[in-house]
Amino acid sequence: MSTNMFINLRSDTQTLPTEEMLEKMRHAPLGDDVFREDPTVNQLEELAREKLGKEAALFVASGTMGNLCALKSHTRPGDEVILEADSHTYYYEVGGFSALAGLSPRLVSGENGIMTVEMIKKVMRSKDIHFPPSTLLCIENTHNRGGGTVYPLTLMDEIAQYAHEQGLKVHVDGARIFNAAVALGVEAKELVKNADSVMFCLSKGLSAPVGSLLVGEQAFIDRARKVRKMLGGGMRQAGVLAAAGIVALEKMIDRLAEDHANARYIAEELVKVRGIKIDLNTVQTNMIYVNISQLRVSVSRLFELLKEQGILVSPVPPDKIRLVTNRHVSKEDAGRAVEIIKKVIENNLAVPEFQ
Repeated sequence: MSTNMFINLRSDTQTLPTEEMLEKMRHAPLGDDVFREDPTVNQLEELAREKLGKEAALFVASGTMGNLCALKSHTRPGDEVILEADSHTYYYEVGGFSALAGLSPRLVSGENGIMTVEMIKKVMRSKDIHFPPSTLLCIENTHNRGGGTVYPLTLMDEIAQYAHEQGLKVHVDGARIFNAAVALGVEAKELVKNADSVMFCLSKGLSAPVGSLLVGEQAFIDRARKVRKMLGGGMRQAGVLAAAGIVALEKMIDRLAEDHANARYIAEELVKVRGIKIDLNTVQTNMIYVNISQLRVSVSRLFELLKEQGILVSPVPPDKIRLVTNRHVSKEDAGRAVEIIKKVIENNLAVPEFQ
């Protein structure tokens, strides 16, 4: 089956650039960004800075690179970083905070990925000489493994205030910060106004092909630019990529609400199916985590069965699959996906009636 025949719910990273993006990429004014001479990159960084309400911005190749640049720029080797236990930075970034930044993690077990001030207080170190200094707190918003969950605006403010009182910097892994902003009906800059730095992705729901932005104070971005170069991330005529990012920030944010509506529809229909579990409280943006622990099938096998029927999802071992809506999944596609998933589960996989 050709990939363009699938309903692709594997990830919002599967999005392709729009025709307008491709056109802008073809005609972007270019220069050498390492020398700060690419006008299109400069324009993107200025737009990102303004969107997030910060002094400066840095274009990076990926969200993982952006987070690592932030962690290295805020800390020194031997420091401790406070992270939610299921956060992307801890779980999915190859241990870069330890291997490359020399940091040790202090973990907080949030509720569906969401930390509170009280949770953070419980892991705060004393000044005992035996302990590493905690110097940075990372917040992931929206929280991937939590189900695409959103930090309320007041909670973001409370956490940042407490962290600063304790002498910690605050970094927001905002790969999907615009999903959070759309879900709350606020501007992204309001969500992160008290954060010291923010990383956000262009290549997920915003549909650019490549790239993320790191924003913060000018002195912080100056340090991060040096780290980016150290990591091999100093690109030359990067304006060909930045051009798509400009379109993403100008044209693609508001439509994220469509993805959220489609995800909610899928979740509310699938939760009715016997043998699977969905926590609807976590379906706040464009993700649905489906627990299949009551089915007599592995996540890898269910992935294959759905793929045979034209549905792509992400296996999340040991007992979940993840569905992520994006601009290539229409309302009609969402309805069709629901019917196919129901059929696969009900006709082939459901637990016996007597259980």
